[in-house]
Amino acid sequence: MATPNAVIVPSAREAEPGEQESAPPPRKQGRPRKPRAVIGPTERRRQRIGWLFVAPFAVVFVTFLIVPLFYAFWMSLQTSTLAMGTSFTWFDNYAKAFTDPIFLDGLLRVGQFALVMIPLQMLVALIAALVLDSLTTWASKFSRLMIFLPYAIPVVIGALMWGFLYSPRFGPASDLFELFGLAAPDFLAQSAIFGSLVNIVTWQWAGYYMIIIYAALQGIDRSIYEAARIDGVTSLQMALRIKVPMISSSMVMVLIFAMIGTLQFFTEPQVLRGIAQGAIPVSYTPNMYAYSLAFSYSQFNYASAISFALGVVVFIGSYFFLFLTRKQSGLK
Repeated sequence: MATPNAVIVPSAREAEPGEQESAPPPRKQGRPRKPRAVIGPTERRRQRIGWLFVAPFAVVFVTFLIVPLFYAFWMSLQTSTLAMGTSFTWFDNYAKAFTDPIFLDGLLRVGQFALVMIPLQMLVALIAALVLDSLTTWASKFSRLMIFLPYAIPVVIGALMWGFLYSPRFGPASDLFELFGLAAPDFLAQSAIFGSLVNIVTWQWAGYYMIIIYAALQGIDRSIYEAARIDGVTSLQMALRIKVPMISSSMVMVLIFAMIGTLQFFTEPQVLRGIAQGAIPVSYTPNMYAYSLAFSYSQFNYASAISFALGVVVFIGSYFFLFLTRKQSGLK
């Protein structure tokens, strides 16, 4: 008999013979919710101050890059004629650009420049970086500065300087050949202008690429070199089998920079065009062709389409190159 203070708990029903006990429903395991960060007035004030620092750059960036970019794309979708005025033709200008033999000839020419300039620039930059990385004296800093110095010179000034050096009339190259009784070659002739431009661009940009490769070499753990020397590895083997493979991602980045810069080839041939006396036509590269269409023939709509078509070529080429070298560049 139960006491008055006792609590009677009903017992669970026993399962009948042959009856299976039902399992409790499984618990839903969802993603644990992250606690929301409570932003106080001090943090809000700091965020506003940060936006104030970013605002000047953002205004300049949007005003002088984003807005003109969208306006140029808007113009590329139109066609202007004296009789019909301005009308939307959508992508007709792009179709015209990719069937324009002058534009395609310029693309082929910059492709030829890429096949010569990019390997040459990479070879010069890599050799210079490897040599500087092996030096530990004051000569390393001085040599690094001298190799990088051409990149610090404005491109227009550098092209004018080389145009003076190339000139067969008053350049020092002609005087040097005459000193040995030889006929001075015309470096600005149509048959030699290709090599002259390759030399200018390589001189201008190899130092910049050297700095990128040199910085990657400086990031390698020096204990790897010490272990390689203990194993009897020579300096040449260390450079080719240890250093170069370990900076493959930086090499890929430099290759992409060089490819984009070559496809946008403009300043050097444009400056030398007034000195080379007909060796460089106005449509020598796609950028020069678009420039002449816009500012010499007032075909701003078609020039905008050519510029964006070149941008499409650069984007596709860069993406395809990254896809082929995704293992070396560390991308998946």
